[in-house]
Amino acid sequence: MDMDQVNSMDFVDFVDMFGNVIERCPLIAAAVWSQRPFHDLEDLEKHFCAFIDALPQAGQEGILRCHPDLAGRELQRGTLTAESQREQSAAGLQSLSVDERRRLAELNAQYRARFGFPFVLAARLRDRETVARELERRLHCSPEQELRTALGEVKTIGRLRLADLLGAPARL
Repeated sequence: MDMDQVNSMDFVDFVDMFGNVIERCPLIAAAVWSQRPFHDLEDLEKHFCAFIDALPQAGQEGILRCHPDLAGRELQRGTLTAESQREQSAAGLQSLSVDERRRLAELNAQYRARFGFPFVLAARLRDRETVARELERRLHCSPEQELRTALGEVKTIGRLRLADLLGAPARL
């Protein structure tokens, strides 16, 4: 799909297509639609990121709360969004041992208790060992630093999802 096609999409089609660029936040796509025309993929990405950056902290934390735990209940139940399913599978999180799954569940619970939102990571860029190490490391960050880091991960996930939707190479 090229940018002319994106720019000519009506509201419903745009939200249907881009509504999960930011996990379970179709309202962001709805707001971004009104910013058309977009010059290119990078410009479209900037609008998604600008929306996130303009939110108050409570709204930013709300975006983070829309994300599932990595290797959590939703993965086990098969209720992840299609995008999250692919991303967690790419990291090998579907094939964890019982001990690995239990360890990640413990770390996810500690993280959520400390920060008030789930651990967010662009999982498809990592393997399962790296996911666990990064989760352990980030548990020791300050709340302010962790909010910035988690939002950066949301933006990376969004950038990768936009590239997938538009059939473009992913910028890392």
